[in-house]
Amino acid sequence: MNRLLPRSLVGQMAVLIGVALLLATLAGFGFTLIERQQFNRAEVDTPAITRFTSTAADLAQAAPEFRALVLSDASHRGAHYEIGSASSVGTALDRRGDTEMRLRQSLADAGVSATDVRAAIDPNAPVRANNPRRRRGAGLLLSAQLPGKQWLNARMSVPSAPPLITPELWVSALLVYLFVLGAAVLIALRMARPLRDLTQAAEAFRGRNEPVTVRASGPSDLRNAILAFNAMNARVVKLLEEKDRTLGSIGHDLRTPLASLRIRAESVEPEEERERMIATIEEMTATLEDILALAKAGRSREAFERTDVTELARTLAGEYREIGQPVTFHGDGPHPFDVQPAMLRRALRNLIDNALKYTGTAELEVRGSADAVTIEVLDRGPGLSAHELERVSGAFYRGEPSRNRETGGAGLGLSIAEAIADAHGGTLQLANRDGGGLAASVVLPNAR
Repeated sequence: MNRLLPRSLVGQMAVLIGVALLLATLAGFGFTLIERQQFNRAEVDTPAITRFTSTAADLAQAAPEFRALVLSDASHRGAHYEIGSASSVGTALDRRGDTEMRLRQSLADAGVSATDVRAAIDPNAPVRANNPRRRRGAGLLLSAQLPGKQWLNARMSVPSAPPLITPELWVSALLVYLFVLGAAVLIALRMARPLRDLTQAAEAFRGRNEPVTVRASGPSDLRNAILAFNAMNARVVKLLEEKDRTLGSIGHDLRTPLASLRIRAESVEPEEERERMIATIEEMTATLEDILALAKAGRSREAFERTDVTELARTLAGEYREIGQPVTFHGDGPHPFDVQPAMLRRALRNLIDNALKYTGTAELEVRGSADAVTIEVLDRGPGLSAHELERVSGAFYRGEPSRNRETGGAGLGLSIAEAIADAHGGTLQLANRDGGGLAASVVLPNAR
């Protein structure tokens, strides 16, 4: 069932309400047809029943020698009366129970005693009304068994019932359906618009300085949800700002003691012990810088600039080659984007450094498509297992188990790159290459 429904709220409401309204319209249509059928039949039969009752009453009051005259006088204007020992409504005809019920009641009201009454349409004796403007008629057979077991039989020319389904009925039903469905769709659109704004605001939030505020609109429940989202958004921004201030203070407070330790370590003897102390201090300093970079990656105050990411990657690869690092580049054309150039360069440096540390070489490629631009850092190393692919971008995780910065670092490089990609509205994707090696891709969507 879910596969048949549209994905959007408006589409699902339109389909469900449309189906429910269609069923309700069909049910109402059916009841209307039944009522019209009963009304049409009563409209056709009532004049004939009234005329038959009047003739039966006159016949009951007339002397026996005048009964033939009464029947002859009534037999005009499309009607023919006769007295017989049997009913003219035979068993082969489809009797009309509702007409018989009205005929019996009419005779009783006129004081005519009738043991039995019968009514039917004679399909073999249709007649056409004398007035060409009137509808084609049919022969209505009425019979009443009077006292003495004599039957008063009549064949009357009556107009056929008007059609049950008329163009007016179809048009009215269609208009009601369209009006109600249109109103339901408008209500759904009114509900979906603030939800769409809320979704876009949640997707646009990247932890920057300014909170994303959504205008509260729609029904009260949705407005309350939007107001709650705005309040939560503001609280998150304040928490992130407080986190930045705290980390900045920690970084400032730790840098000074580490610098002091470095100065004091320069005078330590013997030289071997001095070098170990200096290496430890440098490792602590580098780890501290990585932690601060990760904390601020998604909230960098660097302005976004229109930059050709292809040229940025080409320049970065050239810088590596200038210092003797085997980094190749291939790009498929200019791809201008609004990016934070320094932050994006840092993300790509982390990926390139990882490839160089673990495999010795790196390939930098830029590929564009209709939906996104992908910046790939490729290597021909051993790759990663499926378990490592899921965990490797986590903070402080290292594929190389030692904590020696010469062979890996603190395990924050991929985490920083992922945070920078997310701050640009993109993603960091890791996958093993065919033939061996790893592909680390920064994917930037075209729609910014």
